[in-house]
Parts: sequence; C-alpha cells; structure tokens
Amino acid sequence: MEVIARRQFDPLYIWLDIGFLVLLAALLLLRRKYMTVLVGIAFGIIYFLVDYGLFHLVFHARQIEGGNLFLVLLWMSMSYGFTNFVWIWLWISKDKRLLEWSLLILLWWLVCPMLSATFGSSEQPIIIQRTTGSYHGWMAIFLFVGYAGLIVWNIFQREKALRVNLLWLLAIGILVQFGWETGLLLGGIRSAGFENFSDKLLTLVTNSLLETNLGMPYIYLIFLAYSARFTEKLRRRSIPLSLSARLIENNSERVRGEGCSEYLA
Repeated sequence: MEVIARRQFDPLYIWLDIGFLVLLAALLLLRRKYMTVLVGIAFGIIYFLVDYGLFHLVFHARQIEGGNLFLVLLWMSMSYGFTNFVWIWLWISKDKRLLEWSLLILLWWLVCPMLSATFGSSEQPIIIQRTTGSYHGWMAIFLFVGYAGLIVWNIFQREKALRVNLLWLLAIGILVQFGWETGLLLGGIRSAGFENFSDKLLTLVTNSLLETNLGMPYIYLIFLAYSARFTEKLRRRSIPLSLSARLIENNSERVRGEGCSEYLA
C-alpha cells in the first residue's frame, strides 16, 4: 500500500522553527553539549542528502506547491535531522537532564504548528508531499539488517552486561519519530487534506515504526565507538575503552542517578 507523507503549513512556520533551532543549539552549547550539536548538524546534512538527493532526484517522490523545493527541503532536513538526532544522542548518552530536553522539544513540536496557523498571514500555504512506495523496501532492509545484527550479537553473549538493550533502542527510535509526527498531525500540518482518519493514522504509524527507527542500531554503534575514546566536550578520555567495555559502561549508566561515565563529565 502506498503511504503518502504530506505537510501543509504557513511560511511563518519555517521562520518560527528556525528561531527554535537557534535557541536549542545555543542552550546545548551553553551546557557544553558540543558533540551533541555536531551530531545534530551532521545528520541534518545527511537528511538533506537523502531527502533531496534520493527521494527527489532518484526516486522522484517529492512534490511541492507554494515554495522552493530545494530551500524547503534544506530547512526540513536541518530541522528534523538536527532535532531528532540531538534528542537521540541525549537519550543514548543518558543525559541527566533528558526529561527537560525532551519536554522542550515535544512542547515545541506541539505549539509551533498552532502558532503559525494563528499568526500566519500568507494566503498561499506551502504544500509538500512524498510517496513512499519506491523506497520503503530499501528502508526495511536497513531496519532488518541493523536490528538483526544486534539480535545475533545478544544471542551469543552469556553476560547480560554485554547485551545491547534492544527495548531501549526501539523505544527511542519509535518515540522520537512518533513525537514529531503526532505534533504535526495535531497541528493540522501532517496529512492535511486527507479525508480518512485511517490514511492519517497509516502515515503516523508507518513512519514511527520505520523511518527514524531504522537508523538506531547504526547510530548506537557510532555512539559507542566515539564515546569509548572521546567525551561530550570533544576531549580524549583519560582511559580509552574497547567497544565491549563501553557497552558495559553504558548499560550501567542511569538517566538520573549515579554511575555516569567519564564521557558525560
């Protein structure tokens, strides 16, 4: 079944969101979350290369009305690429202020569409959509390979401390996407113009299960490899760790409590 991801919004939405991105980045830098900011920027660029380079140029899945496709996709990619992966990095690093960061992001995803709908003045909204039938199969392959690799790893580990917390990764991958998909849906941006609620729900569920979640095994391996040797402040750890040792350490860490590693110091 073809899943159509469609958004309709006032141009004010873009400017409000850019302002929030600047605020979020500034707060992270003030809290010396340097690697988190770099990860967000890097994946914003990757999102753009995938969205414009693959979805548009290769699969011809993108359509737009009322805006410049290149510029709108650049903003969208940097917006959700930056915010999603900043949030993911904070989750997997088990930041002590994860609750506060999470509420800030979720609140913005909820209120931004409402603000733009109330205070926007453009008579011509921006409508952008993509079909998914040409590439969801490829995304499913990435999802299966990543999680299957972690499952096989866990099967052969006798020590519990060496097993990847798959439920934790699934929760992050699904909930991050679900959070902003729900904000867009409640704000009247996602699937605007769809008459059937089932069509809106299909887009919400499919994207939440697949799109961000497919990258979780890979981003977690990147996190382990980086944090085994470097800190959040881009400094070398005094005692570098192996991947397995860093996995054990990360499993022992808690979001709020003792046991935070040198990576977070």
